[in-house]
Amino acid sequence: MLVLLAFGIGTYEILLILFIVVLLFGATKLPKLASAVGESVKNLKKGMKEAQDEDENATKTAKDTPKLESEDKPSDETNSKEG
Repeated sequence: MLVLLAFGIGTYEILLILFIVVLLFGATKLPKLASAVGESVKNLKKGMKEAQDEDENATKTAKDTPKLESEDKPSDETNSKEG
């Protein structure tokens, strides 16, 4: 007997779930539903890849950018003008 160990779902439970899905959506709508789910997963992966690339680029840019001095410190010009 086939058992999905991750969820503890057996063969009969899978068949019952599939039967309920067919009853809810009908056999004619299942291909459209599967296509929509596949497209959604594809778009999700694409978005995740773009976000990861953007994060890597931002990290690389942050590492390459020299650190600026704090603006809280008075500069030499400010001290010389006051005196």
